[in-house]
Amino acid sequence: MKRISKIVFLILLGSGVFAQQKAHNPLIYADVPDMSMIRVGDTYYMSSTTMHMSPGVPVMSSKDLTNWKLESYCYDTLVDNDAMNLENGQSTYGRGSWASCIRYHKGEFMVSTFAATSGMTHIFTAKDIKGPWEEKTFMPAYHDHSIFFDDDGKVYMIYGAGQLKILELKPDLSGPMPGVEEKVLVENASAPAGDNIMLGAEGSQLFKVKGKYYLFNITWPRDGMRTVLIHRADKITGPWEGRVALQDRGIAQGGLIDTPDGRWFAYLFRDNGGVGRIPYLTPVIWEDGWPVLGIDGKVPDELDLTVNGSLIPELVNSDEFKRKKGDRDLPLVWQWNHNPDNSLWSVRDRKGFLRLTTGRVDTSFVMAKNTLTQRTIGPESTGSTKLEVSGMKEGDFAGLCLLQKNYGLVGVKIDNGQKYIVMESAAAGREEARIPLTKKKFYLKAACDFKDRKDEAQFYFSLDGKEWTAIGAPMKMPYTLPHFMGYRFGLFNYATEQTGGYADFDWFRITNFLKK
Repeated sequence: MKRISKIVFLILLGSGVFAQQKAHNPLIYADVPDMSMIRVGDTYYMSSTTMHMSPGVPVMSSKDLTNWKLESYCYDTLVDNDAMNLENGQSTYGRGSWASCIRYHKGEFMVSTFAATSGMTHIFTAKDIKGPWEEKTFMPAYHDHSIFFDDDGKVYMIYGAGQLKILELKPDLSGPMPGVEEKVLVENASAPAGDNIMLGAEGSQLFKVKGKYYLFNITWPRDGMRTVLIHRADKITGPWEGRVALQDRGIAQGGLIDTPDGRWFAYLFRDNGGVGRIPYLTPVIWEDGWPVLGIDGKVPDELDLTVNGSLIPELVNSDEFKRKKGDRDLPLVWQWNHNPDNSLWSVRDRKGFLRLTTGRVDTSFVMAKNTLTQRTIGPESTGSTKLEVSGMKEGDFAGLCLLQKNYGLVGVKIDNGQKYIVMESAAAGREEARIPLTKKKFYLKAACDFKDRKDEAQFYFSLDGKEWTAIGAPMKMPYTLPHFMGYRFGLFNYATEQTGGYADFDWFRITNFLKK
């Protein structure tokens, strides 16, 4: 080794550059709520919630518990009705499919969910995590349920809020066992957190460790925070005893996972403003037959696990829209805002472009079909696109959005034959800026800052892709329950006067930093 190389090496060694890096919390700085997790051999699998999005119920895998990649979705279409189709003035923002449960039993993966939008419980099964998934449905929609395969061969479902109930399922999971009535499992599961409760215990996840049953729930005391509750019992029918297991920054709702080398963790999530509900991991030790979460009652910032890599390209990714024969039309990172109209979009009609064509007249962006979305990511992220507008018609509006109830839009609008670059925000309830446009091609960008819950975005446009100009005021991105989801980048095109116009998106690119 040359002398200069030795000096550099010693400096780096002393600085700790070569020290073993650790994983950090949050586990995933993006909207991946209501996680359910299992381990099969040396591989972990996780399902999550994306509610009104299509396709839905994403399933992910990991080899190290920290770095996750999308493997499949359980369905393309949850249900074919007006709410999921954005028809007749109906939508299902904030509803759709809610908290899921993933299991592996006798060589088969199973993911279940429930939906007020369908009024049903949905159970999906597959031999391979990539699918195809087969679906069974039955009524009613069992709230926040947990499916459990017991050692005696019986299958149970635990569900409810406040008062938790249990019922036995048929072995093929096609519905409740005939002639076996549901029973109350825990009369008031919130009780360990006190009497003054804002949110009754829900989010059930059931586990069995060394012959004992452990039931995880979340509750929310008034003037308090989201709280982890654990009940345990020697028999699944009880009696159950409960305790508060964690109160730290509202990090709650999830369950237990173990590693092949015998360590235990709890997976949980935190409401984290505009980016959404983000996953955390915390170590678990066992004391007197109870899982003890955290270190001195706190979720640590660092974890003795493989360091977290970038969420790009496994959970979000850029897309040049170039497709070869045999390629998926849309990679798994993309989801539509509701059920799409598949006749009105294509990545094949024009090589290297996503084409969004209008098929009806709409008066509201959130009621328009075929908005194609990806998660935003924290602590910072930027989404950009190149748009060609020669195919647009009078009254069309196409561009880049940040989708939530308080959405923001930047794009081109055709008004009296003139093209304008326009920025709109739902919070303002109006256009915030309008600039005449003479070119047929231009660039759009949205830069999101979620650091310390700043939750602010700025839109930009460019005529050459090099020099960028801010348009409109910085947009606040509050998390709202009507959409119940973190802000999403999206590409959109909708008509307000006539149909048949189209917008061509050359690419979408995402970075994990602010790109001004």
